[in-house]
Amino acid sequence: MRILKSFVLVTTFAVAAATAALAQAQAPATISVSGEGRVATSPDMATISLGVTTFGDTAAAAMAKNSEELAKVMANLTAAGIEAKDIQTTGLMLNPNWSYDASGSTGTINGYTAMNMVNVRVRALDGLGGVLDAAIKDGANTLNGLTFGIADPQPVNDEARKLAVADAVRKAGLLAEAAGVKLGAVTSVSEQSGYTDPSPMFRAEASPAQGAVPVAGGEVAMTVMVSMTWALAQ
Repeated sequence: MRILKSFVLVTTFAVAAATAALAQAQAPATISVSGEGRVATSPDMATISLGVTTFGDTAAAAMAKNSEELAKVMANLTAAGIEAKDIQTTGLMLNPNWSYDASGSTGTINGYTAMNMVNVRVRALDGLGGVLDAAIKDGANTLNGLTFGIADPQPVNDEARKLAVADAVRKAGLLAEAAGVKLGAVTSVSEQSGYTDPSPMFRAEASPAQGAVPVAGGEVAMTVMVSMTWALAQ
C-alpha cells in the first residue's frame, strides 16, 4: 500500500511539472513598452490657499477675532467677483500658546492662536492679481500657495493619451524591427495620468493701472503614461 501511495504521489508531481513546462512552452512571446504623451496649455483657472491667523487671551477671544477678520476677507472676495461656490474652508484650528520657565519643565498657557484656512477658486485669470490684493489688504494674513489648472481638462487629457499611445507604438515598432520579429495583436494597455503644474511666476513690475499683485500663469501640462504589450506574430 505504501509503495502504491508513493507511486501516485510521484506521478502527480511529474504530471504537474510537465503541465507547467508545457504551458511555459506554449506562452506567446511578447514585447512590452511604455509611452509618454505630454500636452502643455495655458491655464484658465487658479486656486489660492489663504487664511486668517489671530491671537487672544482666551480661546473665545481668539476665535471671535478670527471670525471678524475672516468676514472682512469674505466681503472683499465677494466684491472682487468671487462667488460663494468658489470659496471653501479647508482648515480650522485653535491651539494654546505655551510658555515655559527657565528650566523648561513647567509650562503655562499664555493665550490662544486661531487659524481659519480657505481655498479660493479664481475662474477669470485676468483678475487674479486683484483678487489677491483684495484678500490680503484687510483680514487675510496667511498665504499658503497658488496653483494653476484647467477647468475642463478632458480635451487636453485625450490629446495626451493619443500621443502616449503613438509613442508606445513607435517604440514597439523599433524594438520589433531590431529583433527581427513582427508585432501581433495588442494584449494589454494600462494608463497613468496627471498634471504638471508649475509654480506661479511673479513679474518684476506691477500694472500701474490696477496696482494689484503681479502674477503670471505660465503653462500647465497634462502628462499621460501608457504601458502596452504586443504578442509577436508567428
